[in-house]
Amino acid sequence: METTQLVFSAVLPIFFVIASGALARRVGWLDAEADRSLMTVVVNLLYPALIFSFILGNDALRQPSNLILPPLVGLTTVVGGFGLAMLVARKFKIGNQKESRTFAFTTGIYNYGYFPVPIIALLFDRETTGVLLVHNLGVEIAMWVLGVGFILSRNDPKSIWKRVFSGPVIAILIAVPMNYFKIDQHLPNFALETINLLGQCAIPLGLILIGATFSDLSKGEKVTDRLKIPIAASVLRLGILPAAFLLTALILPLSIELKSVILVQAAMPCGVFPIVLARHFDGSPEVALKVVLGTTLLSLITIPLWIGIGMKLLNL
Repeated sequence: METTQLVFSAVLPIFFVIASGALARRVGWLDAEADRSLMTVVVNLLYPALIFSFILGNDALRQPSNLILPPLVGLTTVVGGFGLAMLVARKFKIGNQKESRTFAFTTGIYNYGYFPVPIIALLFDRETTGVLLVHNLGVEIAMWVLGVGFILSRNDPKSIWKRVFSGPVIAILIAVPMNYFKIDQHLPNFALETINLLGQCAIPLGLILIGATFSDLSKGEKVTDRLKIPIAASVLRLGILPAAFLLTALILPLSIELKSVILVQAAMPCGVFPIVLARHFDGSPEVALKVVLGTTLLSLITIPLWIGIGMKLLNL
């Protein structure tokens, strides 16, 4: 019971910050024109700073197993999610080809940044948070190479690899060797403090922009239309896949940090970024919105339940 209450206390502020972003959009404090520049700052400055702040000085990431296995886990869990979601989309006739592809793409990607980072930071330690961020390298590769490159149609002049090497990925590739060879120990304190201050802004600002995006896309959409889409996504993302994740963590000989990452990721709803990708890569934003909104709202209940079950099962 205490674990469930602790997780709930970690999750609730996330939803309130998202709601504040929706409110800011509704009352006109946050214009849609500002979204692009703010998101660019988050992706290319603030989130990379967050990555540096959790990776530098991280003893867990000086273990080779925590550098190799986490990205592989991130890659395989997303690929498995894509495959299962595509089968469900075809079996239950989610929609036309574009809608089925969008359903598979959106359902297959769990929220791997803005939700799990504050939850892991509260429940575990900075070492585990650093392993999460390295794990996300595999998620990024699966999302761009398989998700965008093969599941969603491409209509972007950029190559897949140019999209893969985003600000966060480059930050991971730089921070990991710096930490491994202890180069960070030679950095002045003011530089580390600057990185920490910038990193602390990433999650709140990102969540505010998520709330604003929800507010924009929900206009004109009837929640009760085509309920089969969010129901099917929720059964997969919040029911079947979490059980598979926890079984994997239970069976495989993984580090405590990686087991903790898998536990939290198992409980996550679908990621929000696929909504944006569906708009730009010939997908169905309407289907993506229903999947993300449905799983996100329901996850307020399921996140504490799955994490509570997982912590007892994995003895964390």
